[in-house]
Amino acid sequence: MSSQQLVRPPWLRVAAGASARPGEPAVQPRRVFSQVIAGALVVLAAVALVGAAASRRLAEAEAVNDAAKTANIMADAVAQPAVTEELLTIDPSAVAAMDAVVRAHVLSPSIVRVKIWDPTGRILYSDAPTLIGQHFPLGAEEQDVLAQPQTRADVSDLTAPENRLERDRRKLLEVYRPIWTPSGKPLLFEIYAPYDEVASRTGQLWRGFAGVTLTSLLLLVVLLMPILWRLLDRLKRSQAQREALLVKAVEASTQERRRIAGAIHDGVVQDLAGASFAVAGGAERAMSLGQPGLADDLRLASATVRASIGGLRSLLLDIYPPSLSTAGLAAALTDLASTLRSRGTAVTLELADETGLDEAGERLVFRVARECLNNIAKHASATNVQIRLAIDEGQTVMEISDDGDGFDAAEQLAHPAQGHFGLRVLGDVVADGGGELVLSSSPGAGTRWQLRIPPQ
Repeated sequence: MSSQQLVRPPWLRVAAGASARPGEPAVQPRRVFSQVIAGALVVLAAVALVGAAASRRLAEAEAVNDAAKTANIMADAVAQPAVTEELLTIDPSAVAAMDAVVRAHVLSPSIVRVKIWDPTGRILYSDAPTLIGQHFPLGAEEQDVLAQPQTRADVSDLTAPENRLERDRRKLLEVYRPIWTPSGKPLLFEIYAPYDEVASRTGQLWRGFAGVTLTSLLLLVVLLMPILWRLLDRLKRSQAQREALLVKAVEASTQERRRIAGAIHDGVVQDLAGASFAVAGGAERAMSLGQPGLADDLRLASATVRASIGGLRSLLLDIYPPSLSTAGLAAALTDLASTLRSRGTAVTLELADETGLDEAGERLVFRVARECLNNIAKHASATNVQIRLAIDEGQTVMEISDDGDGFDAAEQLAHPAQGHFGLRVLGDVVADGGGELVLSSSPGAGTRWQLRIPPQ
């Protein structure tokens, strides 16, 4: 039985609202909308992360391109004209002349470091004087730029030895390209630009991306809400109709049981009883006429008919007990217990004389008891069963417990076997009758059902 149950291990509440299909939970609009909103937030977060990463990559690419353009302008317009042959020997006057030009026209908030290298890896000039004259091996990319003139730009590796003075800046953009002395000897012109421009550009791109994408997603979610609400409403009404049909099917089944039981009791059973008496009388007459063989055959036939009558009466108790409407609920429960005893199960009864139930309440108690005992007989392999009916705090309480195999109650309630509607419908019937049905069971620990019906 699947339902909107409240799980309180080891107890499970069997409530109304069960779906008409095995394993299909009842529709809960708040839960569905919560899941949709949670899903939308996850999507928004994912889009935000992807957008931020994409914006950073795009901003970095734009900043690198801008730095490369700036380096080309500075190299062609400033550094190249200021280079002299004396700079190759790190002549102080040549270094001073280059330094004056660099500080006047190159260094700015957008260019924080300048270096000029010779092909051997010696720094001929830098705005950081301590670097002038030091040797650092040129990498393959720098050597390639000197061999095949081009401009290269990238995020600088500040862990390299030649960048030890720039490490306090965390990240820099590095651009290098060749320049030439008046005699045509190649030198490597290198500038460093702050990475802060990348962060600023990233923010601009992200805001533009978020303004369009996130707003579109939010608008889509808002537009979907009314459609989702209508679909949930239709689904809920459909489930309510299926549940109503199931309850009606149970009521129709009860009425049909009553009709069949009446037809069998008033027809077949009475006819068989009459036939049994007639055959028994024939056996007596045959014995008086000196035909003992015929008398024995007739007695055997009479015993067979009586046994068949007994079987039919047991079947009638299972179908619909006449004692429920005539002798009362206690007698009907006793009849149910006797049916289970006939199958070899010991049954203990504790039945109160007064239950405080009307006719509908007694039918509800009997229906629950019959369903529970049928399940015990079919599945529990129990040797002992206890049935208790009493008044507890003004409520009528029936408890049925067994020492059988037990089962995983939570799993069974959440995922019932295909086609097993008995307990599913029972929960709806109990709820419609104003009662509450609670189940406690676990593998190897038996099963206990408790039905509570408020005062009527």
